[in-house]
Amino acid sequence: MTPPDAAPYAAPPRRRRWLRRTLLGLVVVLVLALVGFFTLVPRIVESSLNQVTDADLPEVTAEAQALHDELTIVDMHSDTLMWNRDLLERADRGHMDLPRLEEGNVALQVFSSVSKSPKGQNYDSNSADSDNITLLTLAQAQPPRTWTSLLERSLYHADRLQDAVEESEGRLRQVRTAGELDRLLADRAAGEQVTGALFSVEGLHNLEGDADNLRVLFDAGVRMAGFTHFFDNEASGSMHGEEKGGLTDLGREVLAEMEELGIVVDIAHASPEAVEEILATATKPLVSSHGGVQATCDVNRNLSDEQIEAVAATGGVVGIGYWDAAICDPTPEAVVDALEHVIEVGGIETAALGSDYDGATTVAWDVSEIAVITQELLDRGRTEEEIEAIMGGNTLRVLGEVLPD
Repeated sequence: MTPPDAAPYAAPPRRRRWLRRTLLGLVVVLVLALVGFFTLVPRIVESSLNQVTDADLPEVTAEAQALHDELTIVDMHSDTLMWNRDLLERADRGHMDLPRLEEGNVALQVFSSVSKSPKGQNYDSNSADSDNITLLTLAQAQPPRTWTSLLERSLYHADRLQDAVEESEGRLRQVRTAGELDRLLADRAAGEQVTGALFSVEGLHNLEGDADNLRVLFDAGVRMAGFTHFFDNEASGSMHGEEKGGLTDLGREVLAEMEELGIVVDIAHASPEAVEEILATATKPLVSSHGGVQATCDVNRNLSDEQIEAVAATGGVVGIGYWDAAICDPTPEAVVDALEHVIEVGGIETAALGSDYDGATTVAWDVSEIAVITQELLDRGRTEEEIEAIMGGNTLRVLGEVLPD
């Protein structure tokens, strides 16, 4: 028992100094570990998923480059907003940023919001019960509102795009209406260095089962939307889901509202049953924003000839991607093989580009090098007018018809 007048025990000065140094060291180690996690891990993950292979690309002739520099190029799908890097700075990883868009002479880029992706993602069957994007939001130190809400993740991506537009000093301009699209094209024709950005979402799971959230997304700038990603959701079955069903009542409701608001309907990733219903219901041109065709690459997510014909019948376009599962062989020749098949089945006015850059894909060229496609089209004997249509003119026509006035 301690006597009443005994002084409390105090560690010797040497021990107290040792304790302080130890605690300080632990704090420093913890801080360094957190800094490493939030800076290095996202960078390592993206570098491993969005690769550019060493490929023997064809030389772009002076003739092809001169033509390419005069084209109005549109790409319908990039997932760059998913990654934590500055869109305005040229990166040493990934496939796309504003400097590389400018080098590739891209007039308009569609930036997609990926809000959920299943673990073990594959083309055959995925459950909706898991999600890789949650860990990515934590690793990239995104706002807490994005940790648990799919809607908030898309709104965060919308904010990121808007911030880039505002900080670009006029080099990047968001397109929300047909009038804004016309002004973008007129300013580029007048010699301005400006690139357009159109915001889309990949899957309507971010509605969180509430049709009213479509208007929330529209107000945030969404002007193109796919119904599904790699799993079934409350609006539609996915080509890669477990049930692979058609549109739900929610899906039918938002399809009608998308057309009324002026949001381009995208059938990429949707199940065959859902695609059939969307194609039969659509009253405006729709798109398959990124993918391939089964005739040149027999992968389930690629379009059949019947689906190409149905897209063409709406006045829509089919965007051909650059990665292996879209074209089987990531070469300019394979891209143009798919484009040529779209033309054969649906007509020249149906062919378009949809790279899927930065979408956890491996490609053979980044956006700064897309003149290799122009070169291949020239080598196939396509005229300048046909190349202009394929590289962007067809997609511009669809946007002009669907976007709100």
